Amino acid sequence: MDPATDSEQIRVMVVDDHPMWRDAVERDLEAAGFAVVGVAATGSEALARFPAARPQVVVLDLQIPPPSGVEVTREVLSQDPSARVLILSASGEQADVLDAVKAGATGYLVKSASREELIRAVRRVAQGDTVFTPGLAGLVLGEFRRLSDGPAEPDPDRPELTERETEVLKMVAKGLSYKQIADRLVLSHRTVQNHVQNTLRKLQMHNRVQLTRYAIEHGLDGGDEDE
Repeated sequence: MDPATDSEQIRVMVVDDHPMWRDAVERDLEAAGFAVVGVAATGSEALARFPAARPQVVVLDLQIPPPSGVEVTREVLSQDPSARVLILSASGEQADVLDAVKAGATGYLVKSASREELIRAVRRVAQGDTVFTPGLAGLVLGEFRRLSDGPAEPDPDRPELTERETEVLKMVAKGLSYKQIADRLVLSHRTVQNHVQNTLRKLQMHNRVQLTRYAIEHGLDGGDEDE
């Protein structure tokens, strides 16, 4: 599935057990030109409707009737690795954020986010970016860095990345958006996307969260150095 570049092309499913909140999110996304192809109030409803709806982005609350948002994230991505999950939760607790990201979510917003922030996040997640409420990106990177026991030993079977792909990968690991990477390297947005897609294919990965973990495990994130 090619990354969407226009909101009218982006198919979204909204999962939340609070009817008023779910309806408001659905209404805001439709008003912005997104195609809301499914809604659900529980984890079981979401999993039952996901195959037919085939959303590119699932906007998902964590605290929903079983299965949980974390379990739904893991299951939908096992069914369709090209899908993207954006968590929209009342919780900004570290454990909730990390559980969601480890399950494969590529974005996490708290419900205090504005309508504009939500719309921008859905569009960016659909394009392949990772999006976090301010302050959470550093938390995620810090935890990935803690979980890795330093750079991995050289692996002779590790795919060879070009110098440019490695450069882009380092910036991905620092949480920069495609636009920020493009601006820094004086490249087009599309060229940066192509580099990331090539890297994903070489490493047999599906999203930027997996790339970030890989970069940190191989010492490519720059540690705590300044930008």
